[in-house]
Amino acid sequence: MERQDAGAGATKTAAVTACIGMAVFYVTILYSPTLILRLPPPNSSNSFLKRRFICAAVSSIVSIIVSILILPWQALLCPLLLTAFMYSGSFALKFLSMLQTSREYFESGGDLSVACIKSIFLRMIDWVVSTASCMSSWRNYFVAPLTEELVFRACMIPLLLCGGFSTYTVIFFCPVFFSLAHLNHLLEFYFQRNYSLLKACQVVGFQLVYTVIFGAYASFLLIRTGHLTAPLVAHMFCNFMGLPVILSGRSGMVSLVFVLGVVSFSKMLFPLTNPHLYNDEARSCSCWHRYCSWS
Repeated sequence: MERQDAGAGATKTAAVTACIGMAVFYVTILYSPTLILRLPPPNSSNSFLKRRFICAAVSSIVSIIVSILILPWQALLCPLLLTAFMYSGSFALKFLSMLQTSREYFESGGDLSVACIKSIFLRMIDWVVSTASCMSSWRNYFVAPLTEELVFRACMIPLLLCGGFSTYTVIFFCPVFFSLAHLNHLLEFYFQRNYSLLKACQVVGFQLVYTVIFGAYASFLLIRTGHLTAPLVAHMFCNFMGLPVILSGRSGMVSLVFVLGVVSFSKMLFPLTNPHLYNDEARSCSCWHRYCSWS
């Protein structure tokens, strides 16, 4: 049974209203330069992404200010290992691919010389440089995770908790706002990419399901650990890895490793997010510190 935390400063109505406003504002401001300010469309993809970055930054700042006006806000540190368990199949597939490539290389007469090692090292550097210079990479791996976690987790979850919602209600309710913010993709697929309405609905429907599942996990991480970095790093990692690999025609070992990863994830979910690992027991707890009553 959860105790009533001290310092509750928001009603359920105020919390939900603020969350809805943040979600709408997060999406609306992305289109404000063209629809509201009547600015001409960007003449390049880089200009388009830079405009999106600025809009997302404004949305994040506004959401933080709104949250601070209703209740104090903070962010701490968190773990990453837990999320990696769900990608055990992906890692296994990459490992098998590396073994296959190495086998083909040695069978063709190659050797592990200094020049070969140097070539591999240079290719890794080239990949890092190309990724760092790609605006899409910055959007997918840094800007989008940071702004989305600030708005949809760091700002909304404390509001809902202090609004009086139970822990698990917030975990499964907050992702609804996160998923609704992706509904704009339906218009993009239908009007800009010329998808049929059925195909656009299927693609966006899958995205909504995935965002709800991930959103619940990210909400759990933030509430359980009390640290914003937990969902933030998990978000960046998932964007980088893509969807977990479950099946592979190359080897049944990938599926086996994936199952082992899921089992490990289930077993370690609560131990790796134990609030005592990340927080000082002596600190006073406010309404948004729900981990204080969550052993």
